[in-house]
Amino acid sequence: MIKLGTMSLNVRGTTATEFAQIVSDLNLDQIELHSTDFESTNTDYLRILKMDLQKKGLPLGYIGVSNNFGVPIDQHPDQIAKIKNWIDIASFMSCPLVRVFAAYVPEDCTDEEELWPPMIRGFKEVAEYGYQKGIIVGLQNHNHNNVPRTGDNLLRALNETNHPYFTHIVDTGQYAGSPGASGSNSQATPKFDCYDSIAKTAPYAVYVRAKFYHIDSGVEEWLDYARIIKILKGLNYNGGVSIVYEGESDPIDSMRKAADYLRYLWQQD
Repeated sequence: MIKLGTMSLNVRGTTATEFAQIVSDLNLDQIELHSTDFESTNTDYLRILKMDLQKKGLPLGYIGVSNNFGVPIDQHPDQIAKIKNWIDIASFMSCPLVRVFAAYVPEDCTDEEELWPPMIRGFKEVAEYGYQKGIIVGLQNHNHNNVPRTGDNLLRALNETNHPYFTHIVDTGQYAGSPGASGSNSQATPKFDCYDSIAKTAPYAVYVRAKFYHIDSGVEEWLDYARIIKILKGLNYNGGVSIVYEGESDPIDSMRKAADYLRYLWQQD
């Protein structure tokens, strides 16, 4: 059975500790934290947070890091150091997975291909560092003019990095063609099929970010979750599913509805 969790960015302005209480009250199985929601990275704070999560019975599924290998190459060492720092923190927190991004295409970029070689070098370096620390690095697909905005892009990144500790976190709403994600260069996306991208990359995924936008009725209106769950069940997926709410209604109530909806769909034949 899948393990349902939810991401701390769902409720803006909460600390990791405050969000953990929300997740506990929702009776979810685990928690996912963005790096910005840690009140501190000093060891004393991390010890307290780790014990709090343990007492609440909430494994830390992954830590989200928002890096960008689309910045000038002379800034890549800073991006790599940032990821390595959070790999160290994940190790301390007994968290097996760190989420990373690829590259946002700069506005003045005339050849997107130029971004790939230094980006792949960065992936290889952090993947090897994660390997040495026992922490998996998961690349999340992301649109909004980000390089891995299609399933083919994502598979290329995995294949070119070619490291056992470099894997995939699939985001159901962030492939080009999704109603919740802008297309390449913010154009309309009818030519893209986000479900095809999900089907292509889900076999490589170790975690799922289940995006929700309009769940007021108890059924997500923008994404076809019956179709998405069918893809995952067809792969015998048994991992973590993180509820990521990006709508305008009450986030806590929406997370509750999303959890009920996912559980219902997963129980259907």
